[in-house]
Amino acid sequence: METIKYQLPESEVPKFWYNIAADLPQPPHPVLHPGTGQPVGPDDLAPLFPMGIIMQEVSTERYIEIPEPVRDILVQWRPSPLYRARRLEKALGTPAKIYYKYEGVSPAGSHKPNTAIAQAFYSKNEGVKRISTETGAGQWGSALSLAGSFFGLEIEVYMVRVSYDQKPYRRAFMESFGATCVASPSNQTNSGRAILEQDPDSTGSLGIAISEAVESAAQRDDTKYALGSVLNHVLMHQTIVGQEALKQFDMADDYPDIVIGCTGGGSNFAGLVFPFLGEQFRGGKQVDIIAVEPENCPSLTKGRYAYDFGDTGNLTPLVKMHTLGSKFVPPGFHAGGLRYHGMAPLVSLVTELGFVRPRAYTQLKTFSAGIEFARSEGILPAPEANHAVAAAIDEANRCKEEGSERTILFNLCGHGYFDMQAYTDYFSGNIHDQAYSSEEVAMALAGLPSVA
Repeated sequence: METIKYQLPESEVPKFWYNIAADLPQPPHPVLHPGTGQPVGPDDLAPLFPMGIIMQEVSTERYIEIPEPVRDILVQWRPSPLYRARRLEKALGTPAKIYYKYEGVSPAGSHKPNTAIAQAFYSKNEGVKRISTETGAGQWGSALSLAGSFFGLEIEVYMVRVSYDQKPYRRAFMESFGATCVASPSNQTNSGRAILEQDPDSTGSLGIAISEAVESAAQRDDTKYALGSVLNHVLMHQTIVGQEALKQFDMADDYPDIVIGCTGGGSNFAGLVFPFLGEQFRGGKQVDIIAVEPENCPSLTKGRYAYDFGDTGNLTPLVKMHTLGSKFVPPGFHAGGLRYHGMAPLVSLVTELGFVRPRAYTQLKTFSAGIEFARSEGILPAPEANHAVAAAIDEANRCKEEGSERTILFNLCGHGYFDMQAYTDYFSGNIHDQAYSSEEVAMALAGLPSVA
């Protein structure tokens, strides 16, 4: 069966990032200072971020121009292709049309360089010499290491311990581009040492790694911090994905009824979904939007919509989001990029307003879906992306049961070729489902800060 690929020319790489804050039915909740409880201003964020990034974080402008040096790098792999999954459709026997936007074509193998290049540019532009960051499964650390090499920046990555041990090739990739990769929790920071004192065998979490990276940045005048998900500017940088997809659907003379993305912190999901949601807010076609997360880190489906810290050491400002509590440490499952206690405030808001349907899947279901996709389409997805694949297959099967010819779009946000140990464990029966109980949720949420 013929592969159908929709590829835009380099000239169609978006020239602007889309900021959904301009079109929301209600304004986002302010970010609060943890000491005063008052909204933070640009000066409060200046120790961590370059001012160019801060102004994007607080902007309500609909479109923000992408600097030419950033676009010049992005055209190395952008626009990324949109594929029609004809062989998967045939295997499922569904009348649905399934499309996937494939972000695994980037040099780092995922969507993460879309924001890493931008953040590195703004840091370099303001005289920064060094960037500290965290990474879960390693995709973000890989992307920032790549970006650092382009702009001559020193990159320090705190990698969640369980992924540091599970994914040695991710570490090797970062080191190949000159970055330093440290297993988190570590003995290099006060927050890391505090965790190790409580639990010397801690498998770590994104919240812990964020604390270490933030502490490292705050201690040096030549260093800024970069975040790979969650915050508004990161989601905005990723909207080039959805903007390209809108043009590619024009090429296909089609439009999605259902748009799906996996969710950990929210960046790849928002990058695909927000341009479609913005069209809807401005009077365009309504789409059914599905956010898929792991059963053992269910911030959208079991968390509380409340103000919370973005990190375990409580060094960050307070943001209103769906959260499992900043002290939550998830089990060491293989979708390391989705092991975060909270969800992006903007993703949380549109979910709370009813524009997004969240659902949670188990590990075994997602790996099974990833294998089914690979054997049909020839691309082995990252464990994180398998969550979106599983939802797309479920929706296609529902169309088959109903006899409905709906169009499904999902973001295949990265390939799984650095994650083969996860697939080895799956085939050998060493991956097990680990649901997160209501009792554990209640315990993790008990320590939420007292903010109305």
